Amino acid sequence: MRDVLSQIMRWWEAGETFGLATVVGTFRSAPRPPGASMAVLGEEAEGSVSGGCVEGAVYELAREVVASGTPVLQRYGVSDDDALSVGLTCGGILDVFVEPVSRKTFPQLGAVAAAVAEHEPVAVATVLSGPGVVGARRVVWPDRSAGSLGVARLDEAVDDDVRGMLAQGLTGIRRYGARGERRLDELAVFVHSFAPPPRMLVFGAIDFAAAVARIGKFLGYHVVVCDARPVFATAKRFPEADEVVVRWPHDYLTSVAVDERTVICVLTHDPKFDVPLLEVALRTPAGYVGAMGSRRTHEDRLARLARAGLAEAELKRLRSPIGLDLGARTPEETAVSIAAELIQLRWGGSGRPLSDVPGRIHGEGRAP
Repeated sequence: MRDVLSQIMRWWEAGETFGLATVVGTFRSAPRPPGASMAVLGEEAEGSVSGGCVEGAVYELAREVVASGTPVLQRYGVSDDDALSVGLTCGGILDVFVEPVSRKTFPQLGAVAAAVAEHEPVAVATVLSGPGVVGARRVVWPDRSAGSLGVARLDEAVDDDVRGMLAQGLTGIRRYGARGERRLDELAVFVHSFAPPPRMLVFGAIDFAAAVARIGKFLGYHVVVCDARPVFATAKRFPEADEVVVRWPHDYLTSVAVDERTVICVLTHDPKFDVPLLEVALRTPAGYVGAMGSRRTHEDRLARLARAGLAEAELKRLRSPIGLDLGARTPEETAVSIAAELIQLRWGGSGRPLSDVPGRIHGEGRAP
């Protein structure tokens, strides 16, 4: 819903009733992840649930849902052989929940949009199917909730689970009994998390850092460039960065929150900067810590870090030389190789050409 939020807010504020179609489940080579949305008002449509494969069918269903006022959970795609007949040419399967949305049916939408704009964590939990009120909705923040799924005990169980998912930025389906029992699974609740963008911390104000900042922003990260040298660490040199910080790298890293979604790119390849920085970085929960440098630099760096007291398990977290082997030479090519490694780790890809890899294209993800 994030991609269409600005448009649907205009409709919502104008008092319109529109159809909102959201991918809530995917199987095999589905083209869009859970949370992808398309909004429909009259002959106007915003967003996408399948990259174009079943948009026409979803558009028509959304108009029907607006007319009837009844939400619908619809599955698209059955197999590779008959996917063309339903429009899902990739052979995957999508479960799409289509609901009518207005000020009356979703009074908390304004608060959700405000939280997203302020980078405040918020999640929307919606009953999809089972012995509950289909379409019932509860909005959950880390410290409060609004709306109800129909039963107080169900609300309590969902609140607990949603806050755990929200802390990790997870979106997906959770199943319960009609009164929130976790031992039963007949009632399906879709949890759509809107966590703040993950952070990419780029250390070293060099030309490679400018390229990494650009591609990090393109991938949706909140990008920070940090360097101790004020002549190099300037907003003018890094216009794509959200923040440019002039501090010693290791000192800055100890002052900011780092979680499992954080990416740390150390591009200084200067021991007086990167060894103290990596000593801190490798002891954080960051999902990715990479460092630029030759193999000789890498071996020297490992020896220095070992002498500083880092354990073998901590040293193994370091991805150095940084990036995948793409034969990159320029700063832009190097940034692509770093981005490729981040995507590979997030989704569990092999890093090999797709033409050489059998089986489905889209994995389920095995890393933050």
